[in-house]
Amino acid sequence: MSAAPARGMDGERRVAAVLPAGGSGERMGGCTPKQYCPVLGRPLISRTLEALERVGWISDIVVVVASESADLMKNIVHRYGHKRVTLVEGGVTRHRSIFNGLKAFMGDHTLGAGLQTPEVVIIHDAVRPFVNEETLLQVTNAARQYGAAGAVRPLVSTVIAPSSDGCLDHSLERAKHRASEMPQAFLFDVIYKAYLQCSDYDLDFGTECLHLALAYSKTRARLLEGPPDLWKVTYKRDLYTAEAIIKDRISKHLCIITNIKEEAVQIGFRLHEHLKSHVKNVKAISSSMCKTVQDVQNIHQGQCYNYVCINVKDCDLEESRKLMDLLQAAHVGAYYPSVVVSVHLAFPDQCGSDIQKQRKIRDLAKEAQKSDVFLYGLMINFSQEESQLEEGARQAAAIIAALITDRNPALIGQVMVV
Repeated sequence: MSAAPARGMDGERRVAAVLPAGGSGERMGGCTPKQYCPVLGRPLISRTLEALERVGWISDIVVVVASESADLMKNIVHRYGHKRVTLVEGGVTRHRSIFNGLKAFMGDHTLGAGLQTPEVVIIHDAVRPFVNEETLLQVTNAARQYGAAGAVRPLVSTVIAPSSDGCLDHSLERAKHRASEMPQAFLFDVIYKAYLQCSDYDLDFGTECLHLALAYSKTRARLLEGPPDLWKVTYKRDLYTAEAIIKDRISKHLCIITNIKEEAVQIGFRLHEHLKSHVKNVKAISSSMCKTVQDVQNIHQGQCYNYVCINVKDCDLEESRKLMDLLQAAHVGAYYPSVVVSVHLAFPDQCGSDIQKQRKIRDLAKEAQKSDVFLYGLMINFSQEESQLEEGARQAAAIIAALITDRNPALIGQVMVV
């Protein structure tokens, strides 16, 4: 990958982003605009802002919102701790909203302080949460070289034009055309000049920023083939797809934490072996290596959002409670909900109330959920017979894999038995 754009002391290399988010979500079929619909417990637009905020060389993010959604958006920014975000009131069309966003860099907006004019401005959609830094960097560097750049994708379906009587007039050769996607990037002067000069018809009925740069700034945009995950959340079913994509991404890493007691080591080893067939990256560590917030942060930096904590006694939550306290202190649920499966070993000679055990786990789970940590309980009947122990570990591994993949809120605090 190319180096990130440098930011000069005078701001000449400054890069900013404009995020139009004033849509009404008519195609979503509900009363809530799609950018505010929840995806894995957080508004979709917050997921998109997360993606942009991870890119340290983007200095400012201007979010253009409908006036009636301004308070809602302010609450989202505050609740999820978004930084570098400025809110601007949108227009009645997409192009008018983007124009308002660009004007914010010229000191013309009502919802925040003035911003420094960037060299390059990225225009992205609030409902495209899976944009990555490499794509943003590619369009930014191309915009510096060509004045404008945008991501494109191959057409999935053939485009046809109907005649006035509803019959086929002609079709386009699919191999010669591309679907315009986001993000797009422009030298600020190029796109701002285009918006200043374009017609009211363009502002009211146009949708393509690259066309405005060509028509009014005489700038031919560089088109870059983008990755397949640049798609736009448009319909309600797309929300489920977006959530499934996120779940898949955050279920690829798992950490098993066990103490040094013989039974815990035995079951930990077996779970590790069986889970390798379900989860891409599985590692096992001793609880002695997970004693501080820094220890947890080091594990989490490897994109680990899933933990299995082994408690030897079936009614003991000591190990799980320690882990929960560390996860909460480390704020590991800041982006995505983390999963902890509290494994308990049940021995034949142990006695105790199942209701009491479940209540303890349920109470701890309720507290953990406040920090976006999902706690599930799993009881494994510990047997001295090798084959039974192996079968129990196999079944437990399948359950653990399902729990971290589904992340089902309805099962939080429940105890499963194998």
